[in-house]
Amino acid sequence: MKKANFTGLKNKTLVVGCGQLGATIANKFSKEGKNLLIIDESEHAFEQLSEDFSGYTIVGECTDLEVLEQAYIKTCKDIVIVTGDDSINVLVATIAKKIYNVPNVYVRLSDPDNEVLLKGLGVKVIFPLELSFDKFNLMRGGSK
Repeated sequence: MKKANFTGLKNKTLVVGCGQLGATIANKFSKEGKNLLIIDESEHAFEQLSEDFSGYTIVGECTDLEVLEQAYIKTCKDIVIVTGDDSINVLVATIAKKIYNVPNVYVRLSDPDNEVLLKGLGVKVIFPLELSFDKFNLMRGGSK
């Protein structure tokens, strides 16, 4: 895997969190040829990335502004925040929108009650539980 150095690349996508969901998203984006960087606090988390992953990795705490700047957040077009902690996800989404003006912010939340913390920021919230239920319902022939 390559270490982050994507100064000249445009339309960058930053994925925050390399758990199962983050790795899946990063692998899919990598296959699509996106200019991609993924950040996680554990170097071992990157073992979940596919062998043909073509993005960049950075080890660091995602709430640290220096780490986010090393991850080129200032010039990201999209950021997908999918750590396992709603509090961290809300904080990083707020930082991405309020401080760095990232145009497209997607954030995973486990608890729907936390969505109110992002109200008015213009971020897109993903609830994996609801997505799973919707998919199950569609497979059963139901509608959303």
